Amino acid sequence: MGRLLKSFAALLVFLGVAAGGLTGWGWWLYRAPGPLPTVRAVVVPRGSLGGTISTLQHAGVVESGDIVALVFRVAVRLTRKDGVLHAAELEFPAHGSIRDALFVLRHGRPVLHRITVPEGLSAIQVADIIDRAPVLTGSVAAPPEGDVLPQTYDYEWGTPRAVLLSRMQAAMTATLDAVWRQRDPVPEIRDRRTLLILASMVEHETAIASERPMVARVFINRLQRGMRLQSDPTVVYGLNQGAGPLGHALTRTDLETPTPYNTYILPGLPAGPICAPGRAALEAVAHPASGDALYFVANGAGGHLFAASLAEHNRNVGAYRSQRTP
Repeated sequence: MGRLLKSFAALLVFLGVAAGGLTGWGWWLYRAPGPLPTVRAVVVPRGSLGGTISTLQHAGVVESGDIVALVFRVAVRLTRKDGVLHAAELEFPAHGSIRDALFVLRHGRPVLHRITVPEGLSAIQVADIIDRAPVLTGSVAAPPEGDVLPQTYDYEWGTPRAVLLSRMQAAMTATLDAVWRQRDPVPEIRDRRTLLILASMVEHETAIASERPMVARVFINRLQRGMRLQSDPTVVYGLNQGAGPLGHALTRTDLETPTPYNTYILPGLPAGPICAPGRAALEAVAHPASGDALYFVANGAGGHLFAASLAEHNRNVGAYRSQRTP
């Protein structure tokens, strides 16, 4: 009997030592540096804990093998009060431990991607940029022309393209409202849509910031006098609906082709915006320059020459053409 008790006691001691050893080994594995050589972004999809562990092992964030997977599972259970694990694209540190990986899964900020919509793009071109942007989901059709604010937007992995487009449209609505509230009192700018249409024309007419208010003034002066706006970009848009460059210089036939946007033929404004104007173009129309200018022509150096009379304009045109003649 005494020998049996001694054997049982020895077994308990052995099991206690073994359990302590396993616990210590598990604790070491929990805190041991991982195999990842550099910081890495990993997409952790929604799914089971097993799927998450497999993703991290496949990406090299934690060591492979069933023992490590078991330690990971136990660690998740023992630390569950620290929060839930998130599905997202997350950045894991170099040589991070299982403990580090769990912290990232619970508290890490999703990786942000960026997409830039340049000023002056058509709705078709904006939709193409969104469709080609990585890690988004779904698809979008071209929005109404001028509906999107050109700027840089952040987004996360898995964001629906439709959601991102809605953000772009909301940004334009908010910006247009803000610019409208602070506008100068100009009778010809009778509503937000008029401001947006003219801003889209200004956006395409000049890339020089200092010229935008002057171009806006020319269009406003012509509207005041009942003159046709005669804006080349409106003709181009009417011919191809913003699909891209026309592919050739405007011809007389182009200028005489009837479209709802051809301001050489139609009085007043074109049927709608011809691109997505940036805030600077919106501000230029809301706060146009002063003056009597009715015409402008390229100066051969990237800018424009402005004129208040047809005679002065013709001289400017002649000077421009003489520069282009070899």
